[in-house]
Amino acid sequence: MTPPISRRSFVTTTVAAGAAASMSKTLFGQAPAVVPGGVKPVVVASANGHRFKNGGPRTAVEEAFSRLVAGEDVLDALIAGVNIVELDPEDDSVGYGGLPNAEGIVQLDSSVMHGPTKRAGAVAALEGIRTPSIVARLVMNQTDHHLLVGRDAQTFARQMGVAVEDDLNTENSRRKWLEWKRRIDPEHFLDPARRAAAGYAAGLEMVREGLIDPAHFYGTINCNGVNAKGEVCGVTTTSGLAWKIPGRVGDSPILGAGLYVDGEVGAAGSTGRGEANLFGLCSFLIVEEMRRGRHPKDAGLEALKRIQRNTVESRLLNARGLPNFNVNFYVVNARGEHAGVALYASRYAVCTEQGAAIAESTALLEGRPRD
Repeated sequence: MTPPISRRSFVTTTVAAGAAASMSKTLFGQAPAVVPGGVKPVVVASANGHRFKNGGPRTAVEEAFSRLVAGEDVLDALIAGVNIVELDPEDDSVGYGGLPNAEGIVQLDSSVMHGPTKRAGAVAALEGIRTPSIVARLVMNQTDHHLLVGRDAQTFARQMGVAVEDDLNTENSRRKWLEWKRRIDPEHFLDPARRAAAGYAAGLEMVREGLIDPAHFYGTINCNGVNAKGEVCGVTTTSGLAWKIPGRVGDSPILGAGLYVDGEVGAAGSTGRGEANLFGLCSFLIVEEMRRGRHPKDAGLEALKRIQRNTVESRLLNARGLPNFNVNFYVVNARGEHAGVALYASRYAVCTEQGAAIAESTALLEGRPRD
């Protein structure tokens, strides 16, 4: 005989069943997710994380968030999100169709960090593979190393069953490279300093003329997220600086620079001038500032102040004596608090249970980099 159910047991069982039903619902327009310990699931990314869809129904942050709240591993969800941008030829700052190096070859960098297991992987100067974030995850899961580079990174990917292509250029990326090549007139064999200056000036001229999206000159998508359990992960992936010296590696695949995750604290990643970020390992700095109790916004602004103080070369300063470039950080802590910050006015993507949006980043400096 079934024992009688008390009123207290009935109420408890009913509430639990309702909570379970609420959690089973999917993204947007549904009841809020149950959030243990006050953690609010969130995905933050650079602005291109809520622009490109590669012909599908969702942007990167939407895809990542939908998978994250459905119970997928946070890093797997984030990688699925950035894969959309890596594969979309319309975004020429990441993956397939990314703006190539000075020799017209697309070289890609990526890093991933998994907070719960405290593991990481990265690749740099990788050619022929549209989704370097997947190879970075393979480095994390299949090796005892954190970083593989160049031809050997490609060989490793092939050994893992990843398809390798001869050329990742699209008609768009090749056309822009040819235009840049024409402008610097390499037949004059400029000395290295003058050639570098000419190449950089030609690239900025193409930005001013609208031939290159300003955000795509430096490239990159960073995407970080936390689920309702407070599990934090991050991924950064890029085609790097447009027209870079072959073999140049920026901050994106370097742990502590283009990405840093501490599962107990939070995550930070960047876009913009990689060399400025590399010098101060600013993503690591941001996470350490959050460890000391600072809000993601304040932690990010502290890193930007460090970059400003470290920028002293005249070639990197504008007429006001301020950095003539931008650097952006995308920050989330283990409680789900988040922020986008930048040297100058910028935007970032964010997705919560209320949906995805583009938000204004908090700027450290007024005006524009070239003012």
